[in-house]
Amino acid sequence: MIQQRLKRSATIKLPLLEVCKAVLAEDIYSPINVPSFDNSAMDGYAYAFQDGFGEYTLVGQVAAGDSHSLELKQGEAVRIFTGAPIPQGANTVIPQEKVRINDQRILFNPQEFAKGANVRLEASQCKKGDLIVPKGSILYPGTIGLIASVGISEVLVYDIPSVGILITGSELQSPGIPLSPGQIYNSNLPTVYSYLKLLGIDKIHHEQITDHRELLKDRIQENLQKQDVLILTGGVSVGEYDFVKPVLEELGVETLFYKVNQKPGKPLYVGIWKGKWIFGLPGNPGSVLSCFHQFVKPVLLYLMGHEEVFKSDGVFPLAHPWKKKKGMSHFLKAKIDQAEIHILDGQESFNLLAFSSANCFVFLEEEMTELPIGSMVEIFKF
Repeated sequence: MIQQRLKRSATIKLPLLEVCKAVLAEDIYSPINVPSFDNSAMDGYAYAFQDGFGEYTLVGQVAAGDSHSLELKQGEAVRIFTGAPIPQGANTVIPQEKVRINDQRILFNPQEFAKGANVRLEASQCKKGDLIVPKGSILYPGTIGLIASVGISEVLVYDIPSVGILITGSELQSPGIPLSPGQIYNSNLPTVYSYLKLLGIDKIHHEQITDHRELLKDRIQENLQKQDVLILTGGVSVGEYDFVKPVLEELGVETLFYKVNQKPGKPLYVGIWKGKWIFGLPGNPGSVLSCFHQFVKPVLLYLMGHEEVFKSDGVFPLAHPWKKKKGMSHFLKAKIDQAEIHILDGQESFNLLAFSSANCFVFLEEEMTELPIGSMVEIFKF
């Protein structure tokens, strides 16, 4: 149902310093040859190679950035530095540590080198007009460096959505403040906020609010106006203080679906308002993590230009037997180790202890009950 309604975010031109982890929305072709001239791969001496000849006369020096032209004759060499242009007539560079200097002559063993050694040839990285980064590529530092190396300063990428986080619950207290009777610490905000940062999302607004209907309505209304995606935790079940679903409907949010036959996270709400996505996640922190990973994360990645966002990370054998009741799908905290899956203790939706070592979720379908050792199970890596 989500996939049927997904649409890409708009595209935006951004400078290279602002696009790390963004997805490219255009093909990048090199406007120049790189390197744009033959240059030295190291500090040493440039010369015109002569087979079996190991003695040359020094006639000058060329540093990186030099633009003056030198033309070498047979038997001549120049001192040269890494990145400096190869003089006309030269075609080989010998490293400085391989050379003996006698007055204005360099001497070395010619058997150790071949013609063209230690020279970076023009266009050896790419030629003008070459496709160097295709549309849909994720822009990691190396890719960004490649684009910069051809002189491009900004690129077209899919815009990163802004996200609002509303953490509901009168019982919640911020970490660092002593608990009063009946309170628990708010772990959902740092969890969701950190996950958004991990995905490369920086435009994040967050609030922690108590269980009051009018306050919730006001905060939802403002966030719907300002943010592209809204994530709520808590208040989404059917208790007397669970106001999220009725307030969203009152505000005109279209309910895409409510409740999923899964554990944890059964009372999951997903809605759409004027093209914006709204997720109501259960309040238990284990449910927040599993629902965010399986439903919210794929939507955010798709908006940002990623492909195959709902695809699992493969199937692997269980390292031990496992049992579950028939009738609900399960997302279980697990650890993949040496290509085997270890389902961890502490699967309760309130229990976060397993996340100290977990690195994936195991998905078990509704009808699965007993899984012997070696059973193949589908996983989703964090």
